[in-house]
Amino acid sequence: MLSTVSLPTQRVALVVQYLGTHFHGWQRQLHQRTVQEEIETVLGEVLNRPVVIHAAGRTDAGVHAAAQVVHFDAPLRVPPHRWADILNSRLSKDVLVRASASVKSNWHARFSAIWRRYRYTIYTDPTPNIFVQSLSWHYYYTPLEESLMQAALTPLLGRHHLTSFHRTRSGRSHSWVDVQAADCVRQGPFVCIEVQANGFLYGMMRLLVGLLVQVGRGVRSPESFTQLWQEGGRDEVKYAAPAHGLCLLRVGYPECPFPPEIWYDAQPKFLFGSPLPVFRNVVCSPEQQ
Repeated sequence: MLSTVSLPTQRVALVVQYLGTHFHGWQRQLHQRTVQEEIETVLGEVLNRPVVIHAAGRTDAGVHAAAQVVHFDAPLRVPPHRWADILNSRLSKDVLVRASASVKSNWHARFSAIWRRYRYTIYTDPTPNIFVQSLSWHYYYTPLEESLMQAALTPLLGRHHLTSFHRTRSGRSHSWVDVQAADCVRQGPFVCIEVQANGFLYGMMRLLVGLLVQVGRGVRSPESFTQLWQEGGRDEVKYAAPAHGLCLLRVGYPECPFPPEIWYDAQPKFLFGSPLPVFRNVVCSPEQQ
């Protein structure tokens, strides 16, 4: 435990990963397990004082993060790069600090960020797979056509009023969002939807994916999808995709304090569905062939 009386401080940034399955979201809440509380509790024990951390974004209950970015102020005598090891030795196994670094005193994990990027993963094979079920939505009831989903996503590029994908419990005063990228790609049985924007509305990605699946199924046209959000319709957006398929992929800064390999694509893409390799010189019994 560190004594911090009258010690000068430095601002430290962290790249944090967490599995959202057993968390009630990022933000500290009374009588609920949250990621913020988990990290702040450990920091408080190490520094022997209350610590408040600030994050680039507030993920909802059940949502994962591959490269969430946070900052806090720490004693100057602790080397900034040491905080990753200090925290990882004390945090639970569903939270991990990939790296820590010193930043300027006016740098802010949230307000210095210029974009966030989310990835939603859908697993479409009818056969369940335990290795992907906690990180993807197992949707196999009807085929999904990713080209139609991409056609629906493309008009989202630019600055738009996306009240159709804005849950009512949000405290945000407006629904304007600058969408910088919106892509839908299939890799074998996996359909990955990635959206990058300056900020995200409360529940935006899950509501968007829930409606987008209707397009992929062919029950709603891409034009109908676009018309709905352009007109601000909310009544027809009734279903939010499950939280466990969503991941905060990365956060962008004008001057990122971390190298790309730490934060750029820290959630590996699933590559199932490729042709099986040909194994040679393998001896099997007749029962195994």
